[in-house]
Amino acid sequence: MLEINGVPVEDTYCEAFDGIYSRIIVTAKNMSLLKKAANSATALPSTVFGEAEGGIEKWLSPEDTPDGRVGAVCQIWVQKTKKFYEVLMREMGKRIRQGILVVPTTRVFNATESEKKFDAEINVGRCGDGYEWEEERWGRKVIVVPIMFGEFVIERYIGYAQGVAGGNVWIFCESEDSALEAGEAAVEALKYLDGVITSFDICSAGSKPETKYPEIGPTTNHYYCPTLKGKIPDSKVPDGVRSIPEIVINGINREVVEKAMYVCMKVASRIDGVVKLSAGNYEGKLGQHKIYLRDIIEKYKK
Repeated sequence: MLEINGVPVEDTYCEAFDGIYSRIIVTAKNMSLLKKAANSATALPSTVFGEAEGGIEKWLSPEDTPDGRVGAVCQIWVQKTKKFYEVLMREMGKRIRQGILVVPTTRVFNATESEKKFDAEINVGRCGDGYEWEEERWGRKVIVVPIMFGEFVIERYIGYAQGVAGGNVWIFCESEDSALEAGEAAVEALKYLDGVITSFDICSAGSKPETKYPEIGPTTNHYYCPTLKGKIPDSKVPDGVRSIPEIVINGINREVVEKAMYVCMKVASRIDGVVKLSAGNYEGKLGQHKIYLRDIIEKYKK
């Protein structure tokens, strides 16, 4: 039987998929402004609607940023499709212009290790309406956009690369309180792991591939809704389980996603009220990557 710290782990796999990400550093004059920009730019996961999702990977001290101010590493993801570049340009432009540029004193720098880059002059710099200019600052080529508050600075060439999105862990809990405690502990632990984000943090509403209403996108995974236990014949909720939070993980490669999944399981297993750990298995209908929990435990458990 699989288990971590005495908590049973279902012998299953999660389904993850290839995605395209851009990793950037956002800086600002103070922490309040930085949090506003980073949270605004990464809010609202919408890849299932052909848009983007994002997350804050970690916070940076002034010693770790190009311009010596407080910063954050953020990731923005789009689905890997034939038109991903078009979507990436549109979504990066939208989230930077409307989430970061409008917050006073912010700047954006490239943090993606990749030879593939897009020109931010096209989808962000032109907010200067032709009055923007290029120069070198902090050893980087940047676009300076004149704005009413002063100026907005963005590194001209921003990288993008392929990673793995949608890794996940399900935490079966006795109560809403234990579910929140376990979910918060897992999300907090991942802030110390480079290269990964939790685009939903604690996700309260896992979905499924099939739906009665395709026009609105993914709908509730009714098999695992505790309030439907006893009301439907095919409920898969164990006795005594009242809440099942999901932690969804995107990472710059499969290895960091696997490690993050193990960290989630290990941390959650220490919380009172956690009775089982599992992952989203959709019989191969959703993702190209099958990440087996057994393999992760054997690899990382010490």
